[in-house]
Amino acid sequence: MPPLTAVPASFALSGRVVCMDDARTVLAQGVVYVKDGAIATVQDAAKPAPAGLEQVKPVATGGTIFPGLIELHNHISYNALQLWNVPKKFNNRDEWSQKEPQYQQLVAKPMRVLGGRSELLPAIARYVEAKSLIAGVTTTQGLRLISSAKIVGYYKGCIRNVEEPHDPTLPAAGSHIPDVTHGKDWTKFFNALKAHACVLLHLSEGDPASARQHFLDLQGPDDQWAITPALAAIHCVGLEAQDFHTLKQHGASLVWSPLSNLLLYGETAKVAAAKQQDITVALGSDWSPSGSKNLLGELKVARLWSAHHGDLLDDRTLVEMATRNAARVLTWDQKVGSLEPGKYADLMVVRGASGDPYGRLIDANETDVRLVLVGGVPRFGVPSLMKQLAPSGESVKIGGSTRTLYFGQDLVDPRVASTSLAEATAALTAALHDLPNLANAPPKTHALLRTMGQDPEWRLALDELADEPPPRLERGVTAAPLPLIPLQLDALATVNDAHFHKTMKVQKNLPPYLATGLLAYYA
Repeated sequence: MPPLTAVPASFALSGRVVCMDDARTVLAQGVVYVKDGAIATVQDAAKPAPAGLEQVKPVATGGTIFPGLIELHNHISYNALQLWNVPKKFNNRDEWSQKEPQYQQLVAKPMRVLGGRSELLPAIARYVEAKSLIAGVTTTQGLRLISSAKIVGYYKGCIRNVEEPHDPTLPAAGSHIPDVTHGKDWTKFFNALKAHACVLLHLSEGDPASARQHFLDLQGPDDQWAITPALAAIHCVGLEAQDFHTLKQHGASLVWSPLSNLLLYGETAKVAAAKQQDITVALGSDWSPSGSKNLLGELKVARLWSAHHGDLLDDRTLVEMATRNAARVLTWDQKVGSLEPGKYADLMVVRGASGDPYGRLIDANETDVRLVLVGGVPRFGVPSLMKQLAPSGESVKIGGSTRTLYFGQDLVDPRVASTSLAEATAALTAALHDLPNLANAPPKTHALLRTMGQDPEWRLALDELADEPPPRLERGVTAAPLPLIPLQLDALATVNDAHFHKTMKVQKNLPPYLATGLLAYYA
C-alpha cells in the first residue's frame, strides 16, 4: 500500500445535521466543527466560525450528517461467510449450532479452518471491518484472538471495539454466549455483572417452550436475579411479556436482532412488551451467515417488522436504537452516540438533505454513504470528500461506484496495517475456494504475528470463548457430518449482491412481507 497522508487536526463538515441529542436537534443547514478527533461545536451554517477555527472552511458534504452507527451484537469474525439458506425452523440455538449438518458444513467448519490459520487473520480482520465501515458503523463487537499459550487479545482496528476500546474514558463491555446455569456458573456471571458497566449476554434464543428456561435460570440463590443495569440481553426471543417487566425492574436493556431471529426461529423478541416497559433497546445485525450484512440493513428489517405490527416504532426511534440508545447501554453516552461538543467525532454522512431526516438514513443503502469518521479520522467515503480530508487511501467499488478507504493513523493494529483490502479479498477468496485442501494443510504464521510474543500460534477465538478450544459451536454435534466444499467470499455490500438477494427470496422462515420489502430497498 502507498504511504497514507495525515488527516488534518481541524476541519468542518456542512450539511443537514441530525444531532440525536436530548433535544433531538436537526439543523437544516448546519456545520460540525472537528478538532483533535472530537466535536468542537455543532451550529447553524449562518453563524460565524467558533474562536480558534476561523480559518477552517467547511467541506460541503452534500448530505445529512448523523452520529456513527453503534452495533451491540455482531459475531464479526464470521462475516466473510455468505448468507445461509436456513433449511427449517429451529426451536433454540442448540438445534442449529450443534445438530444441523448444513450449518456445520457452511458456517462452523469453514470458520474453524479460516480462524485456525494465523496467516489469514489479518485478512479476516481487514475484510470484516471494512464491511462495517462502508455502512457507517463506527463501533461494534470485536475480533478476538487466542494463542496456544492461552494469551487473549483483540485486534485494534479502525472501528471502536466494545470489549477492548483502548480508551480509559470508555469502559470495556463484557460478553457471554453460553446459557447461564445455577451454581458456580450463575455466581460467576453475577460477579461479571458487578465488574462491568455492560455485559452482553445471549439470552433465550428461540421458542419460549425451550429457550425461556435460560431466562428463568438467571434467578439464583434466595430468588436473587442475576440481572442488573449492566445486563444487555441479546435476542430474548423466548421471553414472555412478564419477563420484560422483570428486566425493567432490574434496569436491564435489550439488544434486538430481528432478521437473524426470524430466519432461524420464525419470530423475534416481543418488542411491544419491551416498549411498554420503557426498556432501552439497541440493535445488532448478528452476523452475515444468518442476519443482515450490516447495521444499515438491520434498520430496514426493524422498520419493516414495525410497520407490519401497526407502526409500533417510528423512524426516529429506530435510528435512536443504532446511535444514542446503544451508547447508553454501553455507558459511553458521554463520548459517543450523538453529535455534541466534546464528544468523539464518530459520524456518518448519507446522500441527500431533504425529506424526513430519520427516514433518509433508513432508506439509504451502502452507495448512499458519503463519509464515515471514527474519532475524527475519515475512514470511508466518496473520493471527492476523502481527497479533502485524507488525500490518499485505497479505492474500492461499492455497487459499481468508486469509494475510498483510509486505513492510516496510529489507531490500526500493526498486524493488519500492512494488509490492503484488495490483498485481504484475494486471500480470503482463495482460502474459501480451497477449503477442503486448506483444512488438512499446516498453517503458516503471518510474519507480523510473530512479533506478538514467544508463541506464534494464534487463531480466532470463535464466538468469544477463548478458553475452550475447539469452539462451542462445534461441540456435541450429533448429525452425520457433511464434507467441506469450496465457498465464495461474502460481498462487502448488500447492494448488487446476487447471492444475498437470491437466498433471501427462498428463506423458509422469513415472512413474505419482509423478504419482499427488504429487497425493494436494494432494487
